[in-house]
Amino acid sequence: MTDAPARDYVSGALAPVRDEVTVTDLAVTGSLPADLAGRYVRNGPNPIDADPATQHWFTGAGMVHGVRLRDGRAEWYRNRFVRATDPPDAAVNTNVCRLGGRTFALVEAGTQPVELTYELESLGTNAFDGTLEGAYTAHPHTDPRTGLIHAVTYHWVEEAVRHVVNDGARVVREEVIPVGGRPMVHDCALTGSSVLLFDLPVTFDLDDAMAGAPFPYHWDAERPARVGVLPLDGGADAVRWVEVPPCYVFHPMNAHDLPDGRVEVVVCRWERMFDRDRLGPNEGTLRLERWVLDPATGRSSTEVLDDRFQEFPRVDERRTGTPTRYGWTSGLEEPGAVHAPLFHHDLAAGTVAVVDFGPTSAAQEFVFVPADPSPAAPEDDGWLLGLVSDRAEGTTDLVVLAAGDPAAGPVARVHLPGRVPDGFHGNWFADPA
Repeated sequence: MTDAPARDYVSGALAPVRDEVTVTDLAVTGSLPADLAGRYVRNGPNPIDADPATQHWFTGAGMVHGVRLRDGRAEWYRNRFVRATDPPDAAVNTNVCRLGGRTFALVEAGTQPVELTYELESLGTNAFDGTLEGAYTAHPHTDPRTGLIHAVTYHWVEEAVRHVVNDGARVVREEVIPVGGRPMVHDCALTGSSVLLFDLPVTFDLDDAMAGAPFPYHWDAERPARVGVLPLDGGADAVRWVEVPPCYVFHPMNAHDLPDGRVEVVVCRWERMFDRDRLGPNEGTLRLERWVLDPATGRSSTEVLDDRFQEFPRVDERRTGTPTRYGWTSGLEEPGAVHAPLFHHDLAAGTVAVVDFGPTSAAQEFVFVPADPSPAAPEDDGWLLGLVSDRAEGTTDLVVLAAGDPAAGPVARVHLPGRVPDGFHGNWFADPA
């Protein structure tokens, strides 16, 4: 893809919805698996009355969309604005996670989480009951070996990032890691021994902020790209930095340790970010790559796994930090396109199955839900859940696929009462057994 002019981030698939609604007994095509009992909830920007010339995709007011499933029925759909209380105008719009049995809407770059009720009403800003000192992230990761939750956070006031460790909804450790600048660090990755810090050339620009830029982060061609390998219980002086080619990564798929001390991580790699288009991700190539990092030498190697545009990688999260065979990504539309499939990656075989929902349909992020929650159960034994929008019809469905054969098509479609704007991240929250 060649460089494109700045696009409008508030119309078409990104146009907001104004009303909060509650609809019960949703129509379903196909058969919902009876073992799906819980809520699928997704967060994303929903800016009302925004100026298309200045609205950054990442700064719109947050709105969560949720579907409650039980006994083979779709009991309700709810969409609710995420209402922060400190500050009250904060856009908490990127992810929604369950920590310590509680539901939180999340965003990066300084704003703290907003706690939600089961029915998705906002309870207000909550710094994990006062235990969170600084910012939080949109992407916490649970270490399945310990149950601890790891995050890498940033805020423009510090020339540093922080490694934040939670036990449920309580912070038990915050480690400040100086990085000699103010990089945007959207996500991190875990291995069995380390957390990976993505220090890449998108940085905070104070002059842009003072001039009123809606999102004052942009491509910094002078800043080297590197990944820090930090022991999970290590201090700032234990980071070992590894050089990588200039690029930007929003999301890794997964990472794991290799027997020889190197680290493997699979990422969605952008050629650059916020260089010519300062309002959203809209320039340069985007592809799925495997990086091998050598902390001993500070060097890395790169392998292209799939050169098609794709983002929002997910795996079976019971295997976070360990080798995984399967991963799922959503095709990302190029400007003017109306079709985006789901990609089912077999990383061991090196194959990709394309799940096509129709010529005018676009898959958003899909999440894996195990049929058997035990750690030893196969990583493709379960369901994939995600939103699929039909661009021509202006509708959105919650789609359920069999994870072992997603290309066979939907097991079920839950028909939502209206279009859900393209957004960011969500998760499945199973009801307590």
